[in-house]
Order: sequence, then C-alpha cells, then structure tokens
Amino acid sequence: MVKRGRIIAFFLLVFLLAGTMGGTAKNILDNIKLGLDLQGGFEVLYEVKPLKDGQEITKETVSNTADALDKRINVLGVSEPNIQIEDGNRIRVQLAGVEDQNQAREILSTEANLSFRDVNDKLRLDGSDLVSGAAKQTFDEQNNPIVSLKLKDREKFYQLTKDILGMAPQNQLVIWLDYEEGKDSYKEEAGKQDPKFLSAPAVSKPINSDEVIIEGSFTVEEAQNLASLLNAGALPVKLDEVYSTSVGAQFGQQALDKTVLAGIVGIAIIFLFMIAYYRFPGLIATITLSVYLYLVLLIFDLMNGVLTLPGIAAIILGVGMAVDANIITYERIKEEMRVGKPIRSAFQAGNKSSFLTILDANVTTILAATVLFVYGTSSVKGFATMLIVSILTSFITAVWGSRLLLSLWVNSRVFNKKPGWFGVKQSEIKDLAENYDTLDLPTKFDKFDFAKNRKKFFALSGILLAAGIIVLAIFRLNLGIDFESGSRMQILADKSLKTEQVKKELEEVNLPSDNIVISGDEQNVAVVRYTDDLNKNQIAKLKDHFNKLYGAEPSISTVSPVIGKELAKNAMKAVAIASIGIIIYVTFRFEWKMGVASVLALVHDAFFIIAFFSLTRLEVDITFIAAVLTIVGYSINDTIVTFDRIRENLHKKRRLKTAEDIEDVVNQSLRQTMGRSVNTVLTVVIAVIALLIFGSESILNFSIALLVGLIAGTYSSVFIAAQLWLVMKKKELKKKGTIKTVKEKKKWSDEPQV
Repeated sequence: MVKRGRIIAFFLLVFLLAGTMGGTAKNILDNIKLGLDLQGGFEVLYEVKPLKDGQEITKETVSNTADALDKRINVLGVSEPNIQIEDGNRIRVQLAGVEDQNQAREILSTEANLSFRDVNDKLRLDGSDLVSGAAKQTFDEQNNPIVSLKLKDREKFYQLTKDILGMAPQNQLVIWLDYEEGKDSYKEEAGKQDPKFLSAPAVSKPINSDEVIIEGSFTVEEAQNLASLLNAGALPVKLDEVYSTSVGAQFGQQALDKTVLAGIVGIAIIFLFMIAYYRFPGLIATITLSVYLYLVLLIFDLMNGVLTLPGIAAIILGVGMAVDANIITYERIKEEMRVGKPIRSAFQAGNKSSFLTILDANVTTILAATVLFVYGTSSVKGFATMLIVSILTSFITAVWGSRLLLSLWVNSRVFNKKPGWFGVKQSEIKDLAENYDTLDLPTKFDKFDFAKNRKKFFALSGILLAAGIIVLAIFRLNLGIDFESGSRMQILADKSLKTEQVKKELEEVNLPSDNIVISGDEQNVAVVRYTDDLNKNQIAKLKDHFNKLYGAEPSISTVSPVIGKELAKNAMKAVAIASIGIIIYVTFRFEWKMGVASVLALVHDAFFIIAFFSLTRLEVDITFIAAVLTIVGYSINDTIVTFDRIRENLHKKRRLKTAEDIEDVVNQSLRQTMGRSVNTVLTVVIAVIALLIFGSESILNFSIALLVGLIAGTYSSVFIAAQLWLVMKKKELKKKGTIKTVKEKKKWSDEPQV
C-alpha cells in the first residue's frame, strides 16, 4: 500500500527549500565580497625594512606600520580592505574595487616623512614637531590649493625662521617629503621645473605662529592627498614591494561573466547526466546539488570570505565531487537490488556500505586542501577555503540530504517492484533465494584481467615516465613569474592586437620587451613578460598609457626573486606534506602497503601533469600547484574507493593462500568499481571541460592541469595503485606462506579455564 503522506512530505520539503533559496539567494550573492581578480583592484606584499641604520624591526613596529597603512586606506575610501601581517616582517594589503590603483599604491608606499631644511639641506624640523592629525587642505588668497599644518612648539618655529632670515640672500625654508640623505639636494633641484621638494618659501621676517602653510603647484586632489598622508602618520620604516598584482576592472568583470557561464553549462550537463543514468535517484541528486550550491555560497558569505576566480572553479569542481558521493551510494543500492533485495532493504544496505567509503574519500581530499590553504598565496588560499567548504557541504547534502529525500519515496512503497526507476533492469536481478552476494555479481568488465596485464601497464607507465624525464631535461618547465620572479602584464584592447604594435607602444614608454604573446577569442589580449620586477612608477606609467590607449587598465603582477624562491619552496613542501599525510591516513584506515601504493600513484599523476606542461610549454604558476594538489586529493579519492572494495573482497576470502587468490581479489574489486570510476571522472571532466571552453583565460592553465591530472589519476587508480599493492602483497605471501585477512576472535573455549 502506497503511503501518500511521505510523498506529500517530500514535496512540502522541496517547496520549502525552493522558497527559502529563491527568496534569499539574491541577497547572499549581493553580499558576497568579490576578490580583486573579479572586480579589479590590487594586492601588494611589503617587506618592512629599517629606515635608519641600527633601527630594529620589532613586532610592534610592523603592527604600527600596518595601522598606519590602514589609516591611509581609509583616506582612499576603499570598502573592507584586507591587511595581514605575514612572516613577522611582511604586510599584505588587498584592495578590491579601488578605482585609481596608481593613486592607491602611491599613498600606501609613500613614507610621508616631512622635513624642514635650509638651503644647505640641514635638517631643522621633522614630522615629530607637527601636531598629529592637524593637517588640512585649504586655499590661499588667490584661491590656490595649499596645505595647512600646526606645530607643537611655536617658539621653536620662530627661532628657525629667525635663523633662516640670517642666511640671506638664500633665506629659503625648504619643505621636503621623503628627503633621501646623500641623494637629494636643494641646489640641484632648485633649477628644475618640477623639483622633488614640496615648496621653498622665502622667509622675510621671523614667524611667531604655530601654523605652517605649504604652497606649491598643487591640484586640489594633490593637496588633499598630502594632507591625508600627513594625518595618517609618517611610516617609521621603509616599505619594499616584494610582490604585487593588479587587475583592471574590465578584466575582472569579463573573468566573472565567463566563469559563471562555464559553471552554469557544466553543472547543467552534470544534472542531465545524473538523471539520464540514475533515473529517479539522479533527480534527487540534482535537488541536493542545488541545495549544496546554495549552502556553499551561504556559508562563504557567513564566513565573510572573499570569492576569487579559483574559488568559483572550486565550487564547480565541488559539484563534480559532490556527485561522486551520490554515485558511490547509488551504485551500492543498485548492487543490492541486483542480488534480489527489495528496494527498501537495498536502500538501507547501500547507504550503510557506502558511508565509510565516502568518508575516507572526503577526508583525504580535505587533507590536500588544508595543506594548500596553509602553504598557498592569497588567491590559492581562497581556492582551498572554498574547496574545504565545498567538500564538507557536499558530504552533508549528498549523504544525509539525498538519503532523507530518497527515503521518503522508498518508504512510501511507490517504487516497489519498479527497479527501472533506479536504473536497474528486471533481467539483471537475481533470485534472493539463491543467496547471491553483491561481491559475486557479474559486471560489464568481467572480460578484463587487470592483474594478468599489470606488467603491460607498468611498462606503459615506465615508457611514458622515461619520455617525460627526457622532455623535462630538454625543455624544462616554462616557469611563470611566481617561481622565476619578474613582471607579467596582460593588456585588454577594444580591437585586435599585433605583436609589433604592442612592441612599439612599449618602446614609447621606455619599457620594451621581446616576450609578447597575443591571445583571446578576438586576438585582443596581449601578455607581456619582463625578467625584472617593475617598480611602482613603471607600473603607473604602463597603466596610464594603455588605459588611455584602449580604455582598459592592464593587469600587472610582479614577483621579487626572494618571493619566487619562497613560493617554489612552499609548493614542494605542500606536495610532500600532503603525500605524507595521505600515507598516514590510508595506513591507519587500511594498511601501509595501500598507503605507499596510493602515494606512488599520486607521484605518477603529478609527474604526468608536469611533463605535459613541459612539452606544451604552458606556463607554470602558483595556480598550477593548486591544480596538482587538487588532483592529489581527487586521485586518492578514486584510489580509496578501489582499496575499500579490495578490503571487502579480502574479508570475504578470509585467507590468501596463493598468488592467484590475490589476483582474484584485485580483478574482482576493479571490475566492481570500474563503472563508478568512469561515471565519477566523467562528471568532473564535464565540469573541467566547461571551464576550459567557457571559463576565463586567467584559469585556462589551471583547468588544463586539472583535465590532464584527472585522466592520469583515473588511469593510476585502476591500473597502477592496485597493481602496486598486488606486487607488495605477493612478496608478503611468499614470505609468510599464508595471509589472514580477517582477525579471528578467540572462542570462549580458547580462554584459560579456572
């Protein structure tokens, strides 16, 4: 008898979810902060250095400097800036959505050390003699913009002007901003049309006042900026830019539009695939995946996270990974149905047997994402954060959400004797009385003898690895500025570009480069590389020039040699730590041989990505490392599902007496999990291909690395990891003679009798 109440409960629950999501989604999307790669802006990493010889850089000094930078950002009116102290003496500043990047960079990095000197450059007064926060922009009698200051000691200034008056005819009081000892000189600058000092008024009489007026050829904006700088406080240190990246607003908007489109297309195809292949459970999966997307954005908003381009890619990838949990569960349910169990029993058994597999797979992926978060740069941290949130959310929605919704239909009994709704043909179902086990079921892959052909797989991988080593030795990697240091500029034009044309424009601003690549759908994007890291003045010059020329600010990134080495070191450390963590976890959950086999397979996958990038000359940047670690997590996910089934088949055998026993276990396990492996990789590949075709060019290399890694990862999970375990297990068997696969419990009769 059909229990209609459960079906009504299902629809009420779905309508409640749809209403909640529909009513709040727009507000959530509006509230989410976009990173600078999606709305334009810039990020700079400063290294705090002593301003004077003998000065010590303490935690307090760095903290005070960060506070001064924060005050200056407030002057710019940027909403929600991000300032972080890193590695003791570094300060990272992120300003998303700032309109005038050149002005912002200038205000941030200017030391604002005001000094009053005579014509012989002797220091008479400095910023410490000023009243804090009293500087203001005003106008003189001729309505020219000036800056008004207040001094702490009126008598001190009176004495200074009296001394200057005695130096006639050179009775100028020279006011400097950021005077450099040994480099700057009044006598050299005085004859120039645009001198470095702010102003040099002649003193005609001693001034008995606590107010000082700075005059100059200021615009109102320049006078306001100077007053704001002085009020924000003089930086007590020197700031060196060791890393910076800036994205033009047009680039950001274009990247956002393209990547969102890629997400919509990729997710829509995944939804259609799930419904077509898994029928009604696939429909339930699309509902829970929609809830997953909503929850990910809601949690990210509540975390006050910053959504970046790689972050959107993480959401799209997360859908593919969330589908994996559904696929594992649905495949298990279908197996239980095929041995003749009623749908309700099959549903309960399938959910129970799939839970630990899904848990293990998700834990290892989170492990890789956590390492990525700890050792990644800001945009990579955003990707890692979103990946962790996605995995945790997908676990909740795919495991409990799907089960809850599907259980309402299963327990309503509407599907009794209707296996077709679950994608199972009546002809595939065995008689329950025959006592079939799910591990005995025939599969579509029974003709494949994976264990027998292992030497062929090893030989193929060996040949490819050898070819990869040769390719790397000849071509090496095309390292981006993240690892080699230097500068990279991306120009967006409103028309097609030619290399010679861009080269000519660069020569006009005295910043020539021979490394120019034209790309884009309409050949309207030029990527220019410099071996040196450009300074702020050169960046400002390039931004102004190309903004006037094409109406869009170019995106420019610079990395110093120090940071380049650190990024490379951290990347290697991240991969090593993730690998060790995976070995430990897999050893704890399974056995050490499986842990070692898993990591060797991961190294195999990572190497193929590296060799592919070397051969194709694609640029290797920090997002490449994010892709490698994502594949590390995803590949181990796939491998663990295989090893989980191997463990089940081992328990069934109880003892391994011959090499053939081990080969049977491997063959059975791979045949039983092959369908799930194909379907899982297919869904994630759909998401990645959508990113490749429709996504932003900024993450093109990232997407390619993911695609290559997914293919290599699936191959290694099936043909390498399990076969390596087989080889190690055979050696153990040879040594022991027989292997117990189940710990036998002591019988009561075995206990010592009293």
